[in-house]
Parts: sequence; structure tokens; C-alpha cells
Amino acid sequence: MFVVSMSSSNLKKLFGVVCALTLVSLVVVFFVNSQSNVTIKKVSLHTAETADDRLKFISDHGWIVDEEPVEVRQIAIPQEFDDVYSNYNEIQLSQGYDLTKYAGRSAKRWTYIIRNYPDVSENEDYVRINLIVCDGKIIGGDVCSIKLDGFMHGFEKDSV
Repeated sequence: MFVVSMSSSNLKKLFGVVCALTLVSLVVVFFVNSQSNVTIKKVSLHTAETADDRLKFISDHGWIVDEEPVEVRQIAIPQEFDDVYSNYNEIQLSQGYDLTKYAGRSAKRWTYIIRNYPDVSENEDYVRINLIVCDGKIIGGDVCSIKLDGFMHGFEKDSV
């Protein structure tokens, strides 16, 4: 059996130290979170094993696409991210995904033409949605324009 005896003044000092450490920890956590440019959401990975799964995911985000993908390509997620991949992963983090968890793995990128992007005619085909799929689950992706002065953002239609 272990017994510790403390005077009330020592107990008050210990309590003060614990309170101070707790306060410092909270300030550090707040400061670190406020310095981040990325808001991280948690998402559950959506199944994307079938065309219907992928089309439902896209539709759930408010997009209308051609049923057939314009491209399906095997991709390799690099073991170490360069600046381009790090910046791309910032988009992923902002929508609750994290490609660093899949570093060094292969995945498939499914690309569809979006037909209802704001201020773009449904006959134009330069706005795309990319779904990155690994082990039958969507692990990331983006909405982008393939024009020279294009754009890229997350899946959400209201992030336009």
C-alpha cells in the first residue's frame, strides 16, 4: 500500500500547478487549431464499387453528370508528397479525407463531366468531378475545370 501525506499548503500548490498546466494545454491546442488554414471534417468513406454507388455519391453532392465516366485511370498515391500533392491533400483534408493514409498505395480515379456547374452551359464539357477510389471506397477527389485558367475545389456544390 502506498500512502502520500501532504500539507494543505502543498496540496494547494499542486492543485495550482495542475490548473496552470491544464490552462497552458488548452491555450496551445487553441493556438495550433487557429493557425491551421484547413478545417478538418470527419467523413465516413462511401462505397464506390459499382457505377450506381459512384453516381449516387455525385448526385448526393448536387451534381448532374454523364452516366459514363470520361476517364478511369489507375493512379499511384506517392509515398512522400511533394508541394503539389500536399496542396491537393489540403483540399482533401478540408472535406474530411486524408490521402496520406494511402501513401504508397494504388487507387483508381474516376472522372465524370459535370453538366450543371453554375454559369456553365450543360453542353460544355470542361468541368469535371474526380473520385479517387481505393479498396472500393471513395478516399478523396475534387471538382475542377480543365481550362487553362481553371479551378479546383472539393465535392460540395456550395463550395463553388
